[in-house]
Amino acid sequence: MARAGGPDVNCPPTQYDCDIWDDDPGDPGGPGGPGGGGNGGETGGGGGPAAKCQWNGRPLPCYDEFLGWFNNGDGCYYKLAEPQPSVVEGKQWYVQTCNGGDLGAQDQVLLDAAPAGFEAPPDPAELARQALASIRLLPPRLKVAPRRNTGPGLVGLPVWMWASPGPNYFGPLHGSKSDRGLTVEISAKVDRIVWDMGNGDTVTCDGPGTPYEVDGPRAGLTSPDCGYDDGYRATGTYRISATTHWTVSWSGGGESQSFPLTRTSNAVPIEIDELQVVTG
Repeated sequence: MARAGGPDVNCPPTQYDCDIWDDDPGDPGGPGGPGGGGNGGETGGGGGPAAKCQWNGRPLPCYDEFLGWFNNGDGCYYKLAEPQPSVVEGKQWYVQTCNGGDLGAQDQVLLDAAPAGFEAPPDPAELARQALASIRLLPPRLKVAPRRNTGPGLVGLPVWMWASPGPNYFGPLHGSKSDRGLTVEISAKVDRIVWDMGNGDTVTCDGPGTPYEVDGPRAGLTSPDCGYDDGYRATGTYRISATTHWTVSWSGGGESQSFPLTRTSNAVPIEIDELQVVTG
C-alpha cells in the first residue's frame, strides 16, 4: 500500500554500514567509507552516545587485550604485570603504555590503587556499534515498467515499481557482539521504501513491490501494491530512485535503543511519450 512519507537519515549509496553514532550525516551520494563487516564508518545520522575513551581528540577502545584498560586522565593503558616483579604490601605493579596506546616505551609502575577506568565493564553502546558493522544493509536494486530499453511509456498510464527482495535489502537482519559476559543483540528491518519519480512526486510503499509481467493477469493495469497509478503528466525522460527506511534496534546490558537508517539506490531512467489518439 502506497502512502506519503519523508526521509529520516541518509547514508551514501556506496557506504553500507554507516556509523549511526556520528552527528554528521555527510553528503548523500558522496564517497563512502569502508563497507561490510568491521566497518567504523564516519558518516550516517541518528545521534547517541559518543565513544567514552579518547586521547587528543582520537576515539580509542576502552580495553585492549594486549595493553589493558585505558585511563582518560593521562592517556595511558594499564595492565597488571604478570608476574609481579616484587611484592609490596597494599600496592600492585602495572604495565603502563602511554600516548594513547601508541606502542613505544612501556614502563612498570607501582600504584596504591587501580587507575581510573581499570576493569570497567564493557560498554553496550560500543558493542552495538560492532554488531551493526557485522550486518550489511544494502541499497535497493530497482526495476520499473515500462522499461526504457523495451519501449517508452505513455502519458497518463500506470507505472510499476519494484525492488529486489531479500534480507540485505529489506530485512530482517540480526547480529550480536559479546565481550566479557555481556552480549548485545541488534536487528534491522525496512519499514517502507520511498520512490522519487524524478518529477517532484514521491510514492511510498510498504514492501518491495510486485514485478510486472507482460502477459500477466494485471498487464496494462495498476500495480497491486507499489505503483505510480496516474502516471506522468508530461513527456520526457525521468530518473527514478528509491530510499529504504530501516529501523535498527539493539538491546543488552540493561540498555536498548532504536534509530532510523536509510539506504538510497542509484537512479534508473524511464521514457514517457505522448499518448496518440486515433480518430476515424
